Amino acid sequence: MRPVLCMFLCLVFAAGAFAQEVRISPGDNAQSVLAAQKGKRVTLRLRSGQELTGTMQDANGKLVVIGAVSGREFFDAVVPLEAVEAVLIRTK
Repeated sequence: MRPVLCMFLCLVFAAGAFAQEVRISPGDNAQSVLAAQKGKRVTLRLRSGQELTGTMQDANGKLVVIGAVSGREFFDAVVPLEAVEAVLIRTK
């Protein structure tokens, strides 16, 4: 039974190693890229140079909501979409 359990745990932890790459299509914009990352950790680089890392919660045409902001785990952030310069997504 132990070898089976060990194999199962190895497969579960290895699943995270097969992260998908980021893909975009011609019709994508910052909002659609962010919406595709819903529930995942992202880093937003803002025009001010500041970076916010947290869990992507929601994005519309004007605003982005990031939850559990790193360094401020009890806070969420609402950022104007026009202030986002780059979306950094960890793939590995």
